[in-house]
This record gives sequence, structure tokens and C-alpha cells, in this order.
Amino acid sequence: MRIALFTLESLASAEAVLRFVARDPARIVLLGRSDPYRHGLLAAARRHLGHSGWAILPYLAANFVAPGLLRRSGRLSNLCRAAGIPSLRLRDVNATQAQARLRAARPDVILSFHFDQIFTAETLAIAPLGGVNVHPSLLPRHRGPIPTLYALAEAATGVSIHTMAERIDAGGVLAQRAVALPPGLSVGGAARMLHLAALPVLEEALALLPARPEPPPLLPYCPFPDGPTLSGLRAQGVRLVTADDAKASLFAPAGGWR
Repeated sequence: MRIALFTLESLASAEAVLRFVARDPARIVLLGRSDPYRHGLLAAARRHLGHSGWAILPYLAANFVAPGLLRRSGRLSNLCRAAGIPSLRLRDVNATQAQARLRAARPDVILSFHFDQIFTAETLAIAPLGGVNVHPSLLPRHRGPIPTLYALAEAATGVSIHTMAERIDAGGVLAQRAVALPPGLSVGGAARMLHLAALPVLEEALALLPARPEPPPLLPYCPFPDGPTLSGLRAQGVRLVTADDAKASLFAPAGGWR
């Protein structure tokens, strides 16, 4: 199976993505990385501050702009170069040039692994098997960009692999597994563990293709949290960042990736 893999570089998924690629590099025909600064760094910071308040900044810093993430990204880049996997930085995955690169790669399936852009039906149609997404929650619960935030609050954590549809996190579920997490994890820490737990579930789901399961009934969408939402979740004991996140954000694992 030829896979076009799309991701947003983040501590939430960096280790899991690297392990997935390392397991069988020959099947990855394209790596697309979302440009996190495509709308401007200052504009993004102002938008997050205005919507979520200052509490969101340590979470964003630990997960998206930390030195440890740069080292992890470098290791993924080195692996791709060694395996001859073409890589591209994406401002718009549906742009004409991006679609041309995707067609040239001739993937059987598009895999979204913690990717923050929405594929159009036209882009998904480039791959004969369509698109598959890795989502760290038990769909149809907790659809949205930070599902672990809401899943931790409800003590209902797990992973789902689903086909991609025009609506966010709304495709049919190919494989799903509940995952019990240790107490005291932050939102970022939970996301890291859940993405790793998704790896064997992802292999199960890919083996089922070209199956097209029926989409589940849609439950309410869980949006990027605003200030009052964060305050309420904090009162429930849900923490955005912890000392473990600071450690993970600064250092790559000793001995490299396994």
C-alpha cells in the first residue's frame, strides 16, 4: 500500500509519526508537513490570546515551538532523506501545486496523522482509497482539534481511525480502542500517549481498506477552547501542561527513537 502521510509537527504526535514511518518507510510515498505559521506567527498568537486567554500560551509553546520538537523533526527529516521519501511544507493542502505533487506520488491512500488542514473532496479523490484520519478520542465523541482536553474531563479516552469525509471527524470508523491513561497526565501528555496507542489500531484499519463503514451519528463538535471553557476544565482538574511536558519539550528521548 502506497501512503501519502500528512502531519502537523507537534509533540502530541511527533514520536508516533516517526515510529509509523520507521516501521515501513518504503510504503510512504510523500510526507506533507503543515506550515504552522502560514497565517503569520503574531497573528496566530493574537488570535489565540483573544479567544483563549493567556492560559493557552504555555500549552502552545510546549507542544509547537519547543527545542525538543526541533530535534524530533530533524530525526524525521533524516529518516525521510535516507529512505528517499519526498517531503513538502504546505500552506494549503488543496492548492493546485500541492495536488500536483500528490498526483505525482500516486498514493493508494491519504493518511492524516494529527494534520490541521481540511482536505477537499477533490484532493481526497486523488487517492483511490480516499483518506484515513488518526483521531485521539472515541468518536463520535469529542470531534474537534484538541479532543484530549474534553476526553480527560469525561474520563473517556481512546483512539479512533476513521475515513475522511467533508465534515470534520465525521467519517465511518474503521477501528477504535479505549485506552486507559495513568492519572495526572496533562492534555499534551495524554495526546502523546494516545497517538502512540493508535499505531497498532492504525495498522488494523489500513488492513481493512477499501472498506467504507457507515458514518456514526454526529455528536456536538468540540471547538478550540475559549477562556471560560479552560477555566471550567481547570476547575475539574484538567491541566494543559505539567513539568513532564516541559521535560518532553526540551529534550529528545535518550538513546533516540525506538
